[in-house]
This record gives sequence, C-alpha cells and structure tokens, in this order.
Amino acid sequence: MSSMWSAINASASGLDAQRARMEVAASNLANADSVHGPNNQPYRRREVMLESSDPDGFGATLTRASGSGVEAAGVKVTDVVEDQSPFGRRYEPSSPDADSDGYVATPNVSVPEEMVDMLGAARAYQANLAAIGVVKDTIQKALDLAK
Repeated sequence: MSSMWSAINASASGLDAQRARMEVAASNLANADSVHGPNNQPYRRREVMLESSDPDGFGATLTRASGSGVEAAGVKVTDVVEDQSPFGRRYEPSSPDADSDGYVATPNVSVPEEMVDMLGAARAYQANLAAIGVVKDTIQKALDLAK
C-alpha cells in the first residue's frame, strides 16, 4: 500500500511542477510587450528548471513479474532562470526608447512558444491528475474486495 501512496506523491510533485511551468508561461505572456523592466531593460523570458527527485526518499519501487524493481520518482522545480537569448528589435524611430539607429529593444518572448509551453504544461497536469485518479480507484477497488 505504501507504494501506492508513493505513486500519488510522485504525481502530486508533477502537479506542482506543471503549475510552476504554467505560472511562468503566464508571466512571460503578460510581459511580452514590456520594454522597461526593473533594470530599465526589456523583460527577459523565464524558464522553469526541473529535476528528478531522489527516488530513495520520495518514489516507490515497483516490482515487475520478472522480479526486477523499477523505481518511480517525483519531480521538483530546481530554479527559474532567465533566458539569455538576445532581445528582439523593432524599428520605431519616434519612440523615446529607440537607439541611434531607430530600433527599440523588445522582450525575447515568443507568444506562440509560450502558448505551446502552456499547453504542454496543462496536458502534463491532466496526466498527473489522471494517474492519481487511477491509483485512487485501485485503492477503492481493493477496499471493496476486502468487504
């Protein structure tokens, strides 16, 4: 039974990670046109860095019919980093933010890319919810059989 709870914990960690990805993508989309950040630079796109969590302290060991074990581990957010790709440039000579050539530096955010990231995070979130549902149903069926 503890391996089932560990599987739920692993999926729950996936929910947390995907929520973080959705929040960062939403922040990137909200700032896609922000040419002035706190350092007077355009907004820099942010990315979530994920890492597998320690299977010894978090995951479950599942046993195959062959007798070999398979470890299930969770995931954790290790950092949110700024994308160091160059800023975009838009020709706007009348803008007070324009450089000597008439170009304004724009955020390095691609709206379609952020939408794809957000969709991927939403699908992964749904998959983790479904996995939790399967474990919950399995536990419920086991309890029903015990009656």
